[in-house]
Amino acid sequence: MKGAILVAGGAGYIGSHACKALAKGGYQPVVYDDLSHGHEDAVRWGPLVRGDIGDRAHVLDTLRAHRIVAVMHFAAFINVGESMAEPAKYFRNNAAKTFELLDAMAEAGVKRFVFSSTCATYGTPQRLPLDETHPQAPINAYGESKLMGERALAWQHQAHGLRYAALRYFNAAGADPEGELGERHDPETHLIPLVIDAALGRRAAIDIYGTDYPTADGTCIRDYIHVQDLASAHIRAVEMLLDSAPPMALNLGTGSGHSVREVIDAVERVTGLRVPCRERPRRAGDPPVLVADARRAMAVLRWQPEISDIDTIVATAARWARRPTALAAD
Repeated sequence: MKGAILVAGGAGYIGSHACKALAKGGYQPVVYDDLSHGHEDAVRWGPLVRGDIGDRAHVLDTLRAHRIVAVMHFAAFINVGESMAEPAKYFRNNAAKTFELLDAMAEAGVKRFVFSSTCATYGTPQRLPLDETHPQAPINAYGESKLMGERALAWQHQAHGLRYAALRYFNAAGADPEGELGERHDPETHLIPLVIDAALGRRAAIDIYGTDYPTADGTCIRDYIHVQDLASAHIRAVEMLLDSAPPMALNLGTGSGHSVREVIDAVERVTGLRVPCRERPRRAGDPPVLVADARRAMAVLRWQPEISDIDTIVATAARWARRPTALAAD
C-alpha cells in the first residue's frame, strides 16, 4: 500500500470515482463525508469517516488516526443558481470550511493537497479556449467561493510549505464504465443526465435555456470531460505532489466543446430514443462558450483524456441511468 489519502466528499460523484482510481493505483482512500449529498453505498474501497470538514478537531483526529499522507477535497456545493440565491451558504461551505480543513492539515503536518476547483473562477471568457493565464473574475458566488479556496492555498504554501494542485474542472460527465458509480445528484442540474431522463420518460422534456447565442446552432457550448478521466488526473496530481512537485493550477478539459443541441443529438443517437425539448429564455450568467485549453495539464501531469468523446460519455451515463435499481426507483 502506497499510503492513505483522505478524500473529503468521497461519497459523492467525482469523489467516489477518485476513490476507485486511488484503490486501483495502490493507495488507501479514506472517505470523509457527512453524507448530506453523498451516498454511503458509493464508499467501497476504504473506510468511511462521517463528519463535517468544518469540524477541525475531528478532521485532525482523522488525519492522525489514519496516518494520512495527502488530502483530496471534493466536499463542495456546486449549484450555480443556488449560489446566487444563497451566497453565504456557498462561502461558508466552500471557503470557510476549506480554511478549517487546511488548518487541521497544517497542525497534523500533512502537506499534500488536491483541490477540486472549477472553470467558473474565470468568469466570462475574454478569449477562447481558456488557459490558466486567463484572468480569474467569477460572475457567480460558486466561482467566487472556489477562487477564495485557491487563494488560500497559495498563502498556505507560503506559510506552511503546502504543496497543492488546484484542478479547474470544466463539465464533469459520464459514469464508471464498469457500472459501479454514476451521478445521483438531488436535484439533478447537469445537462447530460437530464437529457437522458427526458429520453427515458422520467421528465416531460429537457429545457433549452437560450437559442440565440452566437454559436452555430444558437445554444451554449461546453467542454465535457469524462469523470473517469478526471479521476485519473487526480491520481497523477497526488503522485506528483508526493514526489515533491511544486504547486500547480491546471485546467481539466478536452479542448473541444459540444452545444446543448449536440448533446441532445448524441443522446438520441446513442439511446435510439427521442428527446422532447422545450425552448426557454437565456439564464443570467451563462457564457455562450466555455472550452478549456488543457495542454498544460496534459504536459505537466503526463495525462490524456481517454474516454471523453461525447458518445462514450453519453453511453456510460445512459447505462448507469438504466441500471435495475434506478429503474425500480421510477
